[in-house]
Amino acid sequence: MTDTKTSVTVLGTGRMGSAIARLYLAAGHTVTVWNRTPGKAAELVEAGAVEVGTVADAVAANAFTVVVLFNGDAVRATIEQAGSLGTVLNLSTGRPDEARDIAALVEGRGGRYLDGGMFGVPQTIGSKDSLTIYSGSPDAHEEHRGLLELLGGTLYLGADHGLGSLNDMAVLGGMYGLFAGFFQSVAMVATEGGTATEFTERLLLPWLRETVELLPTLAAEIDAGDYPVSFSDLDVNRTGLANIVRTSREQGADTRLLDPLTELFDAQAAKGFGAASFTRVVEELRAR
Repeated sequence: MTDTKTSVTVLGTGRMGSAIARLYLAAGHTVTVWNRTPGKAAELVEAGAVEVGTVADAVAANAFTVVVLFNGDAVRATIEQAGSLGTVLNLSTGRPDEARDIAALVEGRGGRYLDGGMFGVPQTIGSKDSLTIYSGSPDAHEEHRGLLELLGGTLYLGADHGLGSLNDMAVLGGMYGLFAGFFQSVAMVATEGGTATEFTERLLLPWLRETVELLPTLAAEIDAGDYPVSFSDLDVNRTGLANIVRTSREQGADTRLLDPLTELFDAQAAKGFGAASFTRVVEELRAR
């Protein structure tokens, strides 16, 4: 476990980076900050942080560096400006292949790398309402666990540097799937003058709260591999989806969000799996 007063460097002082820097300052850590735009960290300096003008000076100041930048390209370009490195925790949005490439870059400079994602907003960082997932160097994870846990809830996923970003993207994929269904439903009710607010509060949210409780059961069906029907079969759901699509079209609402899902259901039915659980549609999405 790390020294509770380990010094920290934060690269990137946007809203999230600033929130992280303030969190460490409040916990009594010495914090060095760098931002591409000089002077942007003025409020952090007033709070006790030390601002430096170069990436090299920032990472040289401390053994633990947190990177919160726009994307993987920005992270790589920034790390390339550094000299030798200690432990680097990258919380910027990125892909698994980027995480592994950046890990090689960090390790080539003598450092250890952790890559992750944050489920929270600046206002919730450090509370039970946020979760940081990460993967990478087991030694760095163990040594700096105290610093990591200051961010709120944490989940270490293993030594593979790409696992953090993979799971980050997967969770966000589920979120955007939810948004897609939301957009479709409010577009449908709008065709008869219904408002998104009233529909969402009176009907959609109560139904989704009940539906989300089914996800562990559906996940167990997928993991079982033979897709036993514990909730509903594919044919029933294919018919239901077809009715939703037809209703949308008859009401004049677009169906481009639903059409791809319809194609997946149809493909499984054509292969003879109509009596299996509708969760079998995931087989159409698996990596080949």
